[in-house]
Parts: sequence; C-alpha cells; structure tokens
Amino acid sequence: MARTLSHILSADQGATLAFWSVPGLGPKTLEALRAFAGGSLETLVSRPVREWLAEAPVSAPVRGRLAAGEPLAVRAERTLERCAASGMEVAFAGQPAYPERLVGTPDAPPLLFYKGQVGPPRRRVALVGSRHPEQGFLPFARDFARQVAEGGVGVVSGAAMGVDRACHWGALDAGGETWAFLGSALDELDPPQARLLPHFLERGGVFFSELPPGVRASRSTFPRRNRLIAGASDAVVVMRAGRDSGALYTAVAGEALGRPVLALPGDVRNAAAEGCNGWIRAGRARACLSVKDVWDFVGARPVVAVPPGAGEGWEGLSAEAKGAYGVLDRVPRTFEEVLAAVQLSPAALTSALVELELSGLLIQHPGRVFERI
Repeated sequence: MARTLSHILSADQGATLAFWSVPGLGPKTLEALRAFAGGSLETLVSRPVREWLAEAPVSAPVRGRLAAGEPLAVRAERTLERCAASGMEVAFAGQPAYPERLVGTPDAPPLLFYKGQVGPPRRRVALVGSRHPEQGFLPFARDFARQVAEGGVGVVSGAAMGVDRACHWGALDAGGETWAFLGSALDELDPPQARLLPHFLERGGVFFSELPPGVRASRSTFPRRNRLIAGASDAVVVMRAGRDSGALYTAVAGEALGRPVLALPGDVRNAAAEGCNGWIRAGRARACLSVKDVWDFVGARPVVAVPPGAGEGWEGLSAEAKGAYGVLDRVPRTFEEVLAAVQLSPAALTSALVELELSGLLIQHPGRVFERI
C-alpha cells in the first residue's frame, strides 16, 4: 500500500477497498479471492497482477479490468481521493458507521460509502413504496413515517421520488434519524437527489451506497440496493405498491433475510395497492393497520423518544415561499403551471418549493409535480 493510504486504513482494509473499486467485483467474488489468497487480500495487492490473475476465481470481464487497469494499490488511493473530494466517508463491516444489522447477512458488502452523521444503534424499519401512489397518499406516508420516528425508530428507505422520499421527510419532521440507500455512487446522484442531499444532511439524514465513486445507477443497481435497505432494518413495511412495483424487491429481500414483512392494505379497486393486498392475501406480509404495529414488530417501546416537530412555522417562511404556497392546492400542479401563476424566476421558485417541502407544506411527485398539504 502507498504510504498515505496506510496512514488511513489497515493493510486488509486498503486491500479490500482496492478490489472493491474494480467494477463488477461483488461480495462473493471478493470472498473467493480472499480464500484464493490464503485469507489475506494484501498478499495479492502487494504482487503484480500478472503473477496471479490467470488462476484467480473471477469472471472474464473482471479479469479484463484487472489486467488493463492501474495497480490495485493505486486504484485504492484514487478511490480515497475521490471520496475526499466529494465529502464521502468509508465504513467497513464492524465499524460504528456500518449498519450493524447488515453484518453477517448473505451478500453483504464489506464496506459502504456514506455521507452524513451515523447515529448510535437503534431499532430501524424500512418504509418503502411506489413512486406513483394514488393522489393524497404521500401526505399520509409522510405523517405515518413521522409517527414511526417519534417512537424512536429509525426510518430506512431509498430516496426515490414518491413514497420513499415522503417517508424520509416524515422521519426528519420528527427530528428522527433516516437512512437512504442509493442505487448509484454518492458522487453520481440524479438531479432530484442532488437537490435533496444538502437539506437531508443538514437535518440528520444519512446517504449510503455500496458503489465506489463514479458508478452511475442502472437497471441492475436498484434491485441490489434493496437488499441493503432490508438488511439494515429490523422489519420491512411496504407502504404502497402495485403488482409490479419495485418496492416489492425490498419485501422479497426482507423475506429472504427472515425480517418481518408488513404491508398497508388498500382499496381493492386501487391498482396502486395490488402488490400490498396480494402479499397480505398470500400470507407473505402481515397487515399493518397502525404505527403501533410497526413499533411492535421491531420491538420498540411505543413512547415518544425523539421530540416531534412540524418543520418551520408559517411565519418563518420567505415571501417567495408564501407566494408559491398561495397558488398551490390539493390538485397536483406541474412546475410550469406554478411558474406561470407566480411572479418569480425559475431559480427563485425552485428555492421556494424546496422551502415549502422542508416545512412539510407540500409534497413533490415525480416529474416535478407539486401538491399542497
């Protein structure tokens, strides 16, 4: 290992980071390499790749990347440099910032990249759901998550638009802690997540990703991150999911890990609730009828453990935010419709809408559509 890296990480941690930075190399391959190396990845990192690559238990694509890439020690150094440049930190399994419930689960990553201040161990629940629930559900989801957090339970989700994001905000409304597991590296956020991040961190949220710097989200990364949402939690609650909703991947992951799975039942005529109702009917999920059900399943005491809050009061809002609120109603409106009704620039309106969302006065739907609460 290079001298600067050795001052930050142990030899084994540095070697783990070096291999983890190779695209396509996952937990199972990493453990196979460790066994191949006799238990110490450092022995491979300290030798030229060409000396051992032909016999290494890796896929052809990974073999090609190892052969063509820079030395592993240099790769680890560059990963740490990119982390430092974007404000990321690294937590290895067993360290305080690494979710303790993930340790020892099948296919758990050896490390996680994160932003934010990770709090002490506590009961946590995954609250997940559709990006496109029925009208009026997102304010309910935010309030439900707020009540969960008021019982001292951490809220875990995926920071996606829709139910996930509403649940994160609900936990933060209560002054609670919430974790978001992303399907991209933390320096490759999509624009909505990038706008969310500073406010999320300021209020006590934490962003996690198993993906090293530079990896963008793809169709394969989202299902894989769902196992982390379930694994970091004591139970999984599907708030709202249609028959083919991606939120059900988290329920499947929770089921495989032996986590209790709950689902909120919905109107049988509502296609957005077909997934929840189907899991309850099949006996794969317990019906969740109240916040107390969540507390009971994660073993939390049903008492207020963190101070509840409702965000900033009306008097604390800017004139721009008050003006934007005045043109909103319970019928969702696009950004362009709101812009046409207020005398604000697009940048000023964006800032005003973020202020209203932080204060719990509106919900943002996918596609920059806004609904007054």
